[in-house]
Amino acid sequence: MTMTENYKILLKFIKDISSETPDIETYLHVKDKITKYKLKVDINSKPLKNKMVEVNTCLKFEDNSDDKKKSYFEILYSSVIKINENIQDKKELEKIILCDVQTEIYPDLEKSFLNLLHNSGYPGIKFEKKIDFESLYNQRFN
Repeated sequence: MTMTENYKILLKFIKDISSETPDIETYLHVKDKITKYKLKVDINSKPLKNKMVEVNTCLKFEDNSDDKKKSYFEILYSSVIKINENIQDKKELEKIILCDVQTEIYPDLEKSFLNLLHNSGYPGIKFEKKIDFESLYNQRFN
């Protein structure tokens, strides 16, 4: 059984998007410090009817230091997937939600998030490494 037969993405959209830089001083400060910002991902899901699941992926790009002047960026991306009838195993379902779907949607999600950062006045930003959902999943369950 191939990956695509396990589930199908029916729709995906940006549910919420946020860029907060309170003032010019903060902006200028953040422009120098933004390379220290960290990308965090948070995934949750809720079952819908007919073997469908809403998967919400939240990316945050933030400064975890005690710095008073900081910007905050967040995107909440929603995907609705249909799970194959044959999948009953909770473990298999978790892998689809936390790993397979994420790997499939991530290029779009990352592009939208980088556009947000660029449009917020931080054009040089790139995320150093792609999020490896496979290894995050494995760390979580092994």
